[in-house]
Amino acid sequence: MIKIERLTKNYGSNLAVDDISFEVGAGETVGFLGPNGAGKSTTMNILTGYLSASAGRVLIDGVDILSDPIGAKKMIGYLPEQPPVYLDMTVDEYLNFNYELKGCKLPREEHLAEICDVVKISDVRRRLIKNLSKGYRQRVGVAQALIGNPPVIIFDEPTVGLDPKQIIEIRSLIRSLGKNHTVLLSTHILQEVAAVCDRIIIINKGKIVADAKTENITRAVDTSRRFNVKVCGNQKDVIDTIKSIAGVSYVEALAQKDGDAYTYTVESEPGVDIRKKLFFTLSDKGMAMIGLEAVGMSLEDIFITVVDKNQGESDKKTAKYERQQRRGRRQRSIENEIGDTLYREAEQRRREQSESEE
Repeated sequence: MIKIERLTKNYGSNLAVDDISFEVGAGETVGFLGPNGAGKSTTMNILTGYLSASAGRVLIDGVDILSDPIGAKKMIGYLPEQPPVYLDMTVDEYLNFNYELKGCKLPREEHLAEICDVVKISDVRRRLIKNLSKGYRQRVGVAQALIGNPPVIIFDEPTVGLDPKQIIEIRSLIRSLGKNHTVLLSTHILQEVAAVCDRIIIINKGKIVADAKTENITRAVDTSRRFNVKVCGNQKDVIDTIKSIAGVSYVEALAQKDGDAYTYTVESEPGVDIRKKLFFTLSDKGMAMIGLEAVGMSLEDIFITVVDKNQGESDKKTAKYERQQRRGRRQRSIENEIGDTLYREAEQRRREQSESEE
């Protein structure tokens, strides 16, 4: 449904989008992820026909956005980072204005009522937009994107500035829209795309550095290879004992104390279940294990690993320092493994594409 081929965008000497290619199939919900300044919004603006590309092309259901912009735009519903609402209009006035602007041919009253019901703004249709909360304004922005029932919906940072409740509501709405539309969601929040998307594409410095099914990342993240263990005994002795267990790849003492017990983070090697070994080894040493909890991996660190692979050496040092300052401990080995794999796969796809075009 969306096809991007060798897309490049220059702003003078600044290369914002660097020869990227990807496709989004019909009915697929894809998260377009990256840090600020990575090229996400530029790509979105080219996709929607707001900007022209320096090179490459964009096809919407086979229609070139450059050669037939009107035909391509008819198939796109777009919500930019700042909803394009007119504050002095009521919700009804604004939606009717967009209905006329888009030249929609669907039955007006039925169509607008259905959209308002889907995005849950039926109860505020007669209110001025300037009197609505930011969450409701986002919903009105989503409603205008749905007018005409376009097959492709594009969201650019749809939850920026919303409170936790509003974020959950918008995510739920996007998830429901994905059942009947092709959705491209641009954001820098990994948890957001993991919650609603079928696939994740990560861009950094204008290049695609990862492209994988969400279920593949989630499956890896949900694999129990990290535990928080509460053990009674001397901290150094406990750490030495845990390190001696076959299959343990990493152990770290946390700043949590319960009487004479400390909490430790323990990671195992791939495919190794260390729980029984951990229990019996500590028991044999007279160290009582009074707590064991599986801990999920950090999606943030997977993202950082992938982005760091694309950074210059000075950027890596800065990112590493900031990460250590923020977390107070080194980046985890499992997140490194997953991030490295995602980056290698993206690099392999780029090489295969270049070879096929030569």
